[in-house]
Amino acid sequence: MIEIAICDDEKMVMERIAALIKKQNTDCHIERFQAGNELLAAKRHFDLIFLDIQMDGINGMETAKAVREYDRKAVIIFVTAVKEYVFEAFDVGAFHYLLKPIEEQKFAEVFGNAVRKIGERRIQREPPALFIKTKNKSYTLRQSEIIFIESRNRKAAIHTTKNTLEVYAVMNGLQKELGNSFYRCHRGYLVNMAHIAEYSSDMIEMDNGERVYLAKEKYQEFVREYMRYLRNGGAACE
Repeated sequence: MIEIAICDDEKMVMERIAALIKKQNTDCHIERFQAGNELLAAKRHFDLIFLDIQMDGINGMETAKAVREYDRKAVIIFVTAVKEYVFEAFDVGAFHYLLKPIEEQKFAEVFGNAVRKIGERRIQREPPALFIKTKNKSYTLRQSEIIFIESRNRKAAIHTTKNTLEVYAVMNGLQKELGNSFYRCHRGYLVNMAHIAEYSSDMIEMDNGERVYLAKEKYQEFVREYMRYLRNGGAACE
């Protein structure tokens, strides 16, 4: 699944972009933001960001520069009514520059190229899959499919983007096998940092809406590791 952010202070433009994305039949999750500070406050890695330049408050160029401080890998496409920022757009590593009103054919071309770019990057950094065996079946799970893992007595409940699988497994072993993109936030929970939506001092909310406990004594370490993860472009920190 491709994580996409649309940031524009014109709601009609956001809905237009969202509609054009859906026409491409791409497996994606879209989040909308009406201001640059809202996007930055989300503190999340997005594979693709559609970003308006002329916005009240923090403009799109300033927002892009702030995004680049913690995320070098996001594909940024500027959407604007003027051409004068085109050279400055390259300074923040923008992938492309779309002019309003957005032409459907041009959008499809640029979006298709962006999706291919994201796919190439994922192939380059895709971590090893997790092989698991339940009572009746065997599965090979991509790490990106795993949202979090919950300890249930002698079993582990693996919450994925599709369903929940129960396996006989030890949390310490799963943590070692999955690597640094997963964080042991509590003795009973192991979360995939790619699926974190928000957090507080004692709770982490995942992007599927479920919440897991964050041990209070681990809060500072968690924030440090999560910020490192984001700065690394959503890749595991070695």
